[in-house]
Amino acid sequence: MFSFDALLQAIARQTVLCVGDLMLDEFVYGEVSRISPEAPAPVIAVQRSETNIGGAGNVARNIAAIGARCIFVGLIGDDATGRFLESELGSESRIEPVLVCDGSRPTTRKVRFVSEHFSTHMLRADWETASPAAADIEQRLLDAILPQLARADIVLLSDYAKGVLTARVIRDTIDAAKKLGKRVIVDPKSANFAIYRGATLLTPNRKEFTAATRSAAATDDEIAAAAQDAMALAECEAMLVTKSEHGMTLVPRGGEPIHVPALPVKVRDVSGAGDTVAAVLAVVLASGANWATAMRAASAAAAVAVSKNGTAVVTPAELRRRILPHASLAAEEKIIGSDEELDERLKQWRREGLRVGFTNGCFDILHPGHVKVLTAARGACDRLIVGLNSDASVRRLKGESRPVQHERARAEVLAALEAVDLVAIFEEDTPLRLITRIEPSVLVKGGDYTREQVVGHEIVAAKGGDVLLVDVLPGFSTTSLVARAREGQS
Repeated sequence: MFSFDALLQAIARQTVLCVGDLMLDEFVYGEVSRISPEAPAPVIAVQRSETNIGGAGNVARNIAAIGARCIFVGLIGDDATGRFLESELGSESRIEPVLVCDGSRPTTRKVRFVSEHFSTHMLRADWETASPAAADIEQRLLDAILPQLARADIVLLSDYAKGVLTARVIRDTIDAAKKLGKRVIVDPKSANFAIYRGATLLTPNRKEFTAATRSAAATDDEIAAAAQDAMALAECEAMLVTKSEHGMTLVPRGGEPIHVPALPVKVRDVSGAGDTVAAVLAVVLASGANWATAMRAASAAAAVAVSKNGTAVVTPAELRRRILPHASLAAEEKIIGSDEELDERLKQWRREGLRVGFTNGCFDILHPGHVKVLTAARGACDRLIVGLNSDASVRRLKGESRPVQHERARAEVLAALEAVDLVAIFEEDTPLRLITRIEPSVLVKGGDYTREQVVGHEIVAAKGGDVLLVDVLPGFSTTSLVARAREGQS
C-alpha cells in the first residue's frame, strides 16, 4: 500500500508512451441573450475563449501534470493548427512529442460554444478527416512508435477514431509491447474490442461498453457478466467501465469486480474527463500500485477534472486534496508550500469570482484577540489568506527568546481554524512581497494600527481594495501571555 507521497515519488520515475489522436479544443464562452430571428437557435453573446491541447494530447498533458514523463506520438496536418499544437506540446517540459505530419488531412479541431452561466454546451463545430491513415502514413507512425517502446514503463493507446490507431498500428504496437513485457492500456473507440487483442486493460465508458457487448449494462452485476465475454474476446487482463456520476467498475479476469463510487462534485464540464482517467490509471499502475489504488486515484482525478471548465489537467496538489481523508487535510490543504501553489490557488479563486482577503502576524500563542481579527477578516471576504512570519522573522522582530512555537506548529494551528483558507509562511520582516503577489481585495489588521501603518495598504488601495481595521480585544497580547507564563502567573 502506497502512502500518497511515496506514490508521487514513484510516479515521477515513470515514462508513459502515449499514442493517439491529437486535436485542438477551443471553447467559446458567452451568455445566451435571445433566440435568433433567422432560425430557432440561441444567440450567444461571446465573452471569452480558451484554447487547449485536446484528444490524446490532453492525455499526455495529464500524464505530465501529475509528474510522470510522456513520449507522445500523434498525427498533425500541414496547417496552422498543427504547427500550434506542435509548439505547445514542445513547450511542455515532461512531454517529448514525436509527431507525424500528413499534408493530405487537416489537424483535427473542435470548437465548442458554451453558455457561461449554466456551463451548457450549445454547439460544437468540427474540422477533421475521420478516416484511417493511408498506408505510407501508417508506416511512418509505426516507425515513430516502435523504437520508443524500450524507453517506456507502460503504453497508453488513446483512440478517438480520427485515423492514428488503425488496425495495423494497434496490432503491431500491442504485439511489440508484449514482447518487451510492457503493459498496454487502451481507451477504446471501436465497438470491436477484438482489434485491441492482447492489451492489458480496456477502459470504455458505459455507452462504448454497451455498444461493444450488446448488453444493457444497467447494473454492476450486468457489467461484470458482460465484461467476462468481452475480456475473452479481447484477451485482456481487465476491463474498466466508467459510468460518469455512478463511478467505475473494474472486472479483472479471475477476480472479483471492484466498484468505486464517483466523488461528489459540482460538474462544470465533462470534456476530457476520460483522458484524465486513462492518464492517471497509466501512471499509477506503472508505479506498481494495484487495481484498487489506481481506480481510486483515477476517480479522484476525474472529480477534479469535471469541476473545471474545458479540457483540464489535474495537479498532484489537487489530487491530494481529493484522495486524503478530510480529517487530515488541515495542514496538507491549507499550508502553502511554494509561490507556484499560491498562484494556482489564487487563479482558481479568481476564476470563480471570489473576493480574497489577507491578514498577517506571528501568531505565536493563538488567543481570543487573534480569533476576533481572523473571524472579522473572513467575514469581509470569500477566501482568507493568513501570512505567517517564519521562525527567523519572529526572532528578528521579537528577540531570541521567540517564537515559543516553531513555524510549522503555528501554521497547523491556524490551518485548523474554519475562518482560515490558506496559510503562507514568509521569511521577510514584513508581508509586503506576499501582498504584492496576492493583490488582495481586502487587507485586515488589528485596530492598534492606523491605516497608514498597515504594510501594503497602498498596494491594495491602488487596485481598488479595502483596508479593514478590527478593534482589538483588551487584555490579550502574546507578549504579555508569554511573560506571565514565564513568571508562573495564571
